Amino acid sequence: MDVIPSVCKNNGRRKVSKDVEMDIEYLYEAVPQLSTVFHIRDKIGEGTFSSVYLGEALMADGRKEKFALKHLIPTSHPVRIAAELQCLTVAGGRENVMGVTYCFRQNDHCVIVMPYMEHQTFVEVIGLLSFEDVRQYIYHLLKALRHIHQFGIIHRDIKPTNFLYNHLEKKFALVDFGLAQGTADTQMELLKDLSGLCRTPRAVFGERNLNSCAPARTIDPTVELVKPSKTEDPANRRFISIPRRPLPVRTPVNNKRTNPTVNLGLTCSCHTTDRVCNVCMSRKQQVAPRAGTPGFRAPEVLTKCPNQGTAIDIWSAGVILLSLLSGRYPFFKASDDLIALTQIMTIRGSKETIQAAGTFGKSVVCSRELPRQDLRTLCETLRGRRPSPDDEATPQDYRDSPVSAGPADEPSGRGGSEDDRGLAEVGVQDERGWNQVPDEAYDLLDRLLDLNPATRITAKQALEHPLFAGL
Repeated sequence: MDVIPSVCKNNGRRKVSKDVEMDIEYLYEAVPQLSTVFHIRDKIGEGTFSSVYLGEALMADGRKEKFALKHLIPTSHPVRIAAELQCLTVAGGRENVMGVTYCFRQNDHCVIVMPYMEHQTFVEVIGLLSFEDVRQYIYHLLKALRHIHQFGIIHRDIKPTNFLYNHLEKKFALVDFGLAQGTADTQMELLKDLSGLCRTPRAVFGERNLNSCAPARTIDPTVELVKPSKTEDPANRRFISIPRRPLPVRTPVNNKRTNPTVNLGLTCSCHTTDRVCNVCMSRKQQVAPRAGTPGFRAPEVLTKCPNQGTAIDIWSAGVILLSLLSGRYPFFKASDDLIALTQIMTIRGSKETIQAAGTFGKSVVCSRELPRQDLRTLCETLRGRRPSPDDEATPQDYRDSPVSAGPADEPSGRGGSEDDRGLAEVGVQDERGWNQVPDEAYDLLDRLLDLNPATRITAKQALEHPLFAGL
């Protein structure tokens, strides 16, 4: 959903822009009940389907308390809104999952009220974390995933901006279930509707069934509605019923190139080649869930595998751990799914990716073989803890890798030579435990980034990993 929280400072207020002031006034007008409870101070997040505001309410004991107000766009489907509320109500409020306090609704506007948690952005803290901080962070993220997966909830948009983190107070909160879907055995009835698992539509918000596809009124199929001419007086407009006539058969005129007719019984002839045959061109495009944020999508999402489960959340958690261990965020940055898949191949290997795709019914062809990277070597190289390999030694040039530039690439602003600054940075990393990262960290990373969703580690299994001994 791409709701991006702004930087939240504990000791000051930033100046609210004119645009934000207008957005707040619009929200007050759209949902008048808010003005009787909240003083809305700022907009702290904005995405495709919602905006998040910081509100302050006067409690019964006289103290002021902050809340996060999530305003969903008016075109959001009622079942989608109700499903998000159900996730927050049933699974939220514990195990590092954000809960819900209240919900306001006015016509087609809906505002979900949640507790507000002071937090820092991932970009702010990634360069400051010790290895122990990283261990704690990924442990608490996996705790949240284990909890929601027990309810049959697939979050579908796991990324740092949806896992709020207060570095100072060591608080965590998984947020934003706007794209969530249910597993085949989900306990969330509304998620079954969204996943197409429930054939009987049900009403939401205690009203008539808004999820039904049945027309509001019955129309005689022998009658068609004729639109009046544009010159007609609008006050005298009426629809005229006339008998339906069969439409004449016309030969379509189309200058666009069309696919040639093929015999569907023919066998594909382009497999393992660098071209696409007419048989494949004639096939209908496969429709599969493709939610999530670029850079965090699992291989089965990128290849449009129709059967997607909780394993896609685990892959996203693995990408986050990869960023934490390498110090690069975002790690993957691609403009489309094919480039994203190629970037995964450069890390996990092309041969391994092709084999994994075959396990869930997908065929992937790569023009060249890309070797599987050693995760420790990769992360330590990107952190500057070991020299980059020679260009001739590997097809993966770390200096021109598909990963995006992160804090490790930013100039330090200090004087001295590059070697001096590099040594100083390594010294700081050593103080934070980056010289003693155990093999268990990279073993867990390898299992989180398992290309095959069927064998990918689960959140419950991951929490029992030796890396978390003592937690």
